[in-house]
Amino acid sequence: MRHGKLGIASLLGVGIALAGTLAMAPASAAVTPDTATLSFDCGSYGSGSATLTATQSGTDATISVSTSAITSPLDIGANSVSSTLTLTKNGSDTVVFSGSSNPAIPAGGAVSTGPLTGTVATGDQLAGSSLQVVVFGITATCKATSPQSPGPFVF
Repeated sequence: MRHGKLGIASLLGVGIALAGTLAMAPASAAVTPDTATLSFDCGSYGSGSATLTATQSGTDATISVSTSAITSPLDIGANSVSSTLTLTKNGSDTVVFSGSSNPAIPAGGAVSTGPLTGTVATGDQLAGSSLQVVVFGITATCKATSPQSPGPFVF
């Protein structure tokens, strides 16, 4: 009987040791930096800076955009702005993040959109190049006029 108790104690000890090892294992890599800024020119809709905030979970990534380049003349309800953010990928290719998620935006408020969703691979370097926002059926296309700072998102 004692032998059986020792076996269980040994198994519990191994289990506790494994749990401790797993708890100390490094977390999966996260995007860096998680926030960056750049400037956009949106033609007749205005120009200004934008803040991009990125998150990552495996190969799924999201980017939220808050910009003073576009302001709303009317109240905009939540989840009614359709947006497409195009980013350069690894300096030459492009990738698109899109979505129709936004907070409620008051008249005169800066347009915020996202999270916009996309797919990434480990090591991808993404930098914003253009933003298309559709509000009330009107499309505003914005082109980046400055490099993303502090640099591209690295996933």
